[in-house]
Amino acid sequence: MTSPTDITRDPYRLVVLDMAGTTVADGGLVEQAFSAAAQRLGVRPGSDELARQLAYVRATMGESKITVFRHLFAGEGGDGGEDKAQRANTAFEEAYGDLVDGGRIAAVPGAREAVERLASEGRTVVLTTGFARTTQDAILTALGWQDLVPLTLCPADAGGRGRPFPDMVLAAFLRTGAVDDVRRTVVAGDTSYDMLSGVRSGAGIVAGVLTGAHGKDQLARHGATHVLGSVAELPDLIARAEA
Repeated sequence: MTSPTDITRDPYRLVVLDMAGTTVADGGLVEQAFSAAAQRLGVRPGSDELARQLAYVRATMGESKITVFRHLFAGEGGDGGEDKAQRANTAFEEAYGDLVDGGRIAAVPGAREAVERLASEGRTVVLTTGFARTTQDAILTALGWQDLVPLTLCPADAGGRGRPFPDMVLAAFLRTGAVDDVRRTVVAGDTSYDMLSGVRSGAGIVAGVLTGAHGKDQLARHGATHVLGSVAELPDLIARAEA
């Protein structure tokens, strides 16, 4: 049994990676899909209302999308607000899926190679997202990543709560059994919510990357232990941490 004093000698065997903005370059597709969804619900293009909603979407990048829509349409009240949030979420997922199917998505340079290197070193890599399962699967298919990792998770796979809750990281910990101590988990993402979920899960390394939504200061302010140029640098960071 590992004692508290020798935990630092154990390897980081579980690596939990965000998708859009971290391993996947979507070129602003989230905002484009949201704008399309908002218009389907009657929000005028170029309006102050759309600008306000887009600002909230940017601030909450990484969060479960249905949670974002529930916040935006909470003012509707009761079942009407929930119904509108669900319709907005469906419209968003459809619009994003159409953009993905149109070839508007690519891997972050070096991301696949980083995942493959981590796996070759005996680490279990899990890909997570704030999107619904159908959208996550569409992205994986578009990139040819269906068999890249042994486990992919969306909020519904972890009880329904996405980031900034730690649920998906802890689900990865429980479902893979890759490490005996959550402190030997690595979490990497491009948003403040990714950092918060990593910190709240107890992960030993919480790495922010600068290929997505948020900058160095915001990532550090929300708990990043390290900030990297991209996920391609992550294997070397882990190797240094274990040295």
